[in-house]
Amino acid sequence: MLVAADKFKGSLTAVQVAERVTAGLRRVVPDVEVEALPVADGGDGTVDAAVAAGFERREVRVAGPLGQEVTAAYALRGTTAVVEMAEASGLQRLPAGVFAPLTASTYGSGELLRAALDAGARRIVFGVGGSATTDGGAGMLSALGARFLDEDGEPVPPGGGGLADLARADLSALDPRLSSVELVLASDVDNPLTGPKGAPAVYGPQKGASPDDVDTLDGALAHYAKVLEAAAWPRAAEYASAPGAGAAGGIGYGALLLGARFRPGIEVMLDVLGFAPALERASLVITGEGSLDEQTLHGKAPAGVASAARAAGRPVVAVCGRLALPEEALLRAGIERAYPLTSVEPDVARCIADAGPILERVAAQIAEDYVA
Repeated sequence: MLVAADKFKGSLTAVQVAERVTAGLRRVVPDVEVEALPVADGGDGTVDAAVAAGFERREVRVAGPLGQEVTAAYALRGTTAVVEMAEASGLQRLPAGVFAPLTASTYGSGELLRAALDAGARRIVFGVGGSATTDGGAGMLSALGARFLDEDGEPVPPGGGGLADLARADLSALDPRLSSVELVLASDVDNPLTGPKGAPAVYGPQKGASPDDVDTLDGALAHYAKVLEAAAWPRAAEYASAPGAGAAGGIGYGALLLGARFRPGIEVMLDVLGFAPALERASLVITGEGSLDEQTLHGKAPAGVASAARAAGRPVVAVCGRLALPEEALLRAGIERAYPLTSVEPDVARCIADAGPILERVAAQIAEDYVA
């Protein structure tokens, strides 16, 4: 059996999900062969998934979204690095209840990329998602050598709001190593940078942006793209409308400007984690995440796992905290059956608080149904 599940956000990491599912299966069949391959789709938990797959965890001190110093990690194996922007610039780096939609910066994410370059990475998988920021990647680019200046030649303030004052972009000091590195933008969203489906409009409210803030950010990012086009990036406007440009508050846009290739996050991570050979050894695949819902079907980890497993002729079941998909939608996605925690514990609050033990009970049921 292959356990390839994502995290149960707020309850269990992907590694813990794999451990609990394995324990539950072995309650019923003690000698069952189980291979654990925790997965992620580029958002938070991506570095942990890479480390579980054999990458080395590297920690560095970088700037958090508000400029405070934080310890962030990336993963390295050989000359391939996995960098997770949420490690430096994610919502979890903000104090509880604090949002900074206009001023939060991706500078620390650029520092993480620079650390990976310093470590000798020649291929960087840049997982984006869960950001606290809407700065179009300007902070990241600044950490890599770009300068964003106002009419007086002074650096504009950090965050997307400050880009409204942008008069000139100086790209002459961008890290030259970027031109010789394969940069892969791994994301589960394909929004453009601005407009009705852009980063501020769609994701700004999740980061505390008011309607006025959304308008400010959308205008500032559109202005930012025009200034960059005038500076040295003739395709800057084209990239602003490209799929993935709006990922993680527009950091996808900054990555595309650096020559990144956009790919669905789960596809990239399955390649990096060695999913294909593990799949060959499996008779049954168990995937899952905290909530199986409509979002799952649009690039989330369980859908990617199920798609790859179905192509290889392997049956798939899923575990989850909450199930909000009808059986026919699951079947279309390649999932034979879903096992929510609520199937053994109807109290949702308890499912969240005691997710680990309850998940073991659910996994035992899978063993009864598919192994015993």
